[in-house]
Amino acid sequence: MSETQKRTGNRAFVVDTTRSPNCVWKPVAIADVSLTDAFWEPRIRRNRERTIPSQLQQCEETGRIDNFRRAAGKKDGPFQGIYFNDSDVYKWAEAAANSLAAFPDAKLDAELDAVIGEIAAAQQPDGYLNTYFMFEREKERFTNLKDMHELYCAGHLIQAAVAHHRATGKSSFLDIAKRLADCLDSTFGPGKRPGACGHEEAEMALVELYRATGERRYLELADFMVKQRGQKPGLFGNSMYHQDHLPFSDQREFVGHAVRHLYLACGATDIVAENPDSAFRPALEGLWDNLTRRRMYVTGGAGARWEGEAFGSDYELPNDRAYTETCAAIGSVMWNWRMLLLTGEAKYADLMETTLYNAVLPGLSLDGRHYFYQNPLADRGSHRRQAWFGCACCPPNVARLLASLSGYFYTVAPDSVGVHLYANSSADLTLPGGDAFAFDVETNFPWDGRVTFTIRNAPQRPVRLSLRTPWWAESVTFTVNGQSDSEAEVERDYLVIEREWKAGDVVTLDLEMTVQRVEAHPHVLANRGRVALQRGPLVYCLEQADQPTADVWDIALPDDADISAEFQPELLDGVVVLRAPGLATNASEWDGALYAPYLRHSEMETHLVEIVAIPYFAWANREAGPMQVWISTASPTA
Repeated sequence: MSETQKRTGNRAFVVDTTRSPNCVWKPVAIADVSLTDAFWEPRIRRNRERTIPSQLQQCEETGRIDNFRRAAGKKDGPFQGIYFNDSDVYKWAEAAANSLAAFPDAKLDAELDAVIGEIAAAQQPDGYLNTYFMFEREKERFTNLKDMHELYCAGHLIQAAVAHHRATGKSSFLDIAKRLADCLDSTFGPGKRPGACGHEEAEMALVELYRATGERRYLELADFMVKQRGQKPGLFGNSMYHQDHLPFSDQREFVGHAVRHLYLACGATDIVAENPDSAFRPALEGLWDNLTRRRMYVTGGAGARWEGEAFGSDYELPNDRAYTETCAAIGSVMWNWRMLLLTGEAKYADLMETTLYNAVLPGLSLDGRHYFYQNPLADRGSHRRQAWFGCACCPPNVARLLASLSGYFYTVAPDSVGVHLYANSSADLTLPGGDAFAFDVETNFPWDGRVTFTIRNAPQRPVRLSLRTPWWAESVTFTVNGQSDSEAEVERDYLVIEREWKAGDVVTLDLEMTVQRVEAHPHVLANRGRVALQRGPLVYCLEQADQPTADVWDIALPDDADISAEFQPELLDGVVVLRAPGLATNASEWDGALYAPYLRHSEMETHLVEIVAIPYFAWANREAGPMQVWISTASPTA
């Protein structure tokens, strides 16, 4: 527990379902888990030391914080940037608060207080707060909920304020959030104005504010906003793009803007966690099936279309034109975390892991200062990370997720501890009822599948230790204190070991990490005759920097090729690379032709190459060049 937590007694969570009646699992506080590994710990440290400070500088230099000063009458001039720029400041504030929850930092604490002061000065007497709708635009407030993101911005403020209060015990930001939420509650709801935001976000924020304050009207307002969608007449013309085509309880397909629909699913899941009478749960289960069976990339990425940042049709999953916005991947992690807490089913942790490593992590460079907005699965060398964007939703979203990451690894129940992600760590957990359960984890995950748990403290009664058995592990074995004949059960794809634990007890879990060739459903036309390589939770790609003798788009992997794995500590901060013999054609033989008779193509000469594949999350951190995830399996001479 951090010094801040000891002083205030507050506890910061990813989401606080500790008192939610319908959840199988209860979360643990961000500060209760210390990640000490060589994979995540350096990234969290870079997030704290580089990413968060550089993003504050960007918010200053691009006028995002000046917008608050302008709204408060401290500074003259026009509004700067996109109309929803406030939300980037709020996401940065949430990242800072989550970081403070585990790592007290007087400088960051003071910087955050200063930003909160600017936000407070901009709030209007009735609680309204949006710096775009000031002065000449004041009369436009709440007149275009479909397009202008007012409630979306409000939601991000509320989430940041709750995180700040839980991390520091201060009420300065939470008081702003409550006044803003009261403004929304006095405006929208039964007997008031109909309304929800064209970009969902406020729904889950209002539920979290209910959890922080106990004010049930915030929960009821969130429920009202979810139920506004799909009515006749529609809130937004029954637009599929805005998820207004059907009532949420009837929705079974992810449609329209990918981030928005995933955020809507988050809000609905939060409501189900609190309300046993909610009719949303079948929709959540149907949407998850649709995403994972028809509309998701092998990386966990969501959203196929650049047009509208939207989901495509079933099996519409192009590679070089994949949009797969980093924010959509973060939305998926957030949603699967909520579904895991609600149901206790490992499939949600599986997808959370896949998405975290392969769809979120590529959005941030290894130096912690450059970002992808889109994450294609094939590229000719033009797609590179940027230091910032005019629409900068993704960078602070990555920062707030990384700052809270330690809160995603473990959960508790009255007689259980759940282990959902694997990394070197120390966990000091409190079971519901107050018993302590503490352990250390030693592993070289994600490069190696051996995970060792050493118990440090446990109650004098049986406790169930539930260890997720990932979908990619072809075999799972374990020992307790060196004994392989220990009893365990498998429940919901968790290996459950129940016993009265003692300090010094050791559990060793071995998850077999073989290289897998993954193929896509045949209706995914872009990937017919191709495979993706995966080892453990990581999806791999070919990048031109590793292929000096052939264009990576010309390389084929024979079906019988042996694939080896090798750790290279000096490459890309240390990664396991995959090696295999391959065949390559020479595209110059086409002599400028776009098409040729098939037999002519099949007679083209090939040459042997060594295929070197790197984890997809690490691409584009070296010189620019072609990249692809899906590799042809057809021999060029067959």
